[in-house]
Amino acid sequence: MVRKSGEEPLWDFLIHRYHYLARPLLVGSYLKYLVHLDGHLVAAMGWASAALKVASRDTFIGWDPQTRKRNLHQVVNNVRFLILPWVRIKHLASKILGASARTLQRDWQGFYNTPIQLLETFVDMARFPGTSYRAANWLYLGHTKGSAKRGNRYTYHGQAKAVFVYPLNRHFRERLHG
Repeated sequence: MVRKSGEEPLWDFLIHRYHYLARPLLVGSYLKYLVHLDGHLVAAMGWASAALKVASRDTFIGWDPQTRKRNLHQVVNNVRFLILPWVRIKHLASKILGASARTLQRDWQGFYNTPIQLLETFVDMARFPGTSYRAANWLYLGHTKGSAKRGNRYTYHGQAKAVFVYPLNRHFRERLHG
């Protein structure tokens, strides 16, 4: 976790320089990670507060608006995932996704004193087929409507993204309704 190591500027630089979406403006809770393998930096990941409204996710969980508002803090969004362009290791992405789910659950609880039940992410299928998420057992739920929240409003941009989720335990629905 870069907040503890003082490497947040390096994470910001790598994401800004090598991720096609560049550095995000993270609002609310977030954790950033640099991933090392055998002493070499291979990837960067960012996690943040969940998207406010995602129809396929909310249907999957069985949320009504009041329950979503009460329990959304238990869902965390994978806002950035970057394997550095010069790194070529088979199955690295799915291995990182699997390991990060375990680490994130512990770190989020420790940093924010909040348990998390579900991870979510949005994949631009025009750029990536979502293979790494599928290989790491993330569930494909459908597509977004192609809009983004800007301040207090939603702006339609027309780029629907695939929605993937990863339940962190088998009782996630009950806990997200609780």
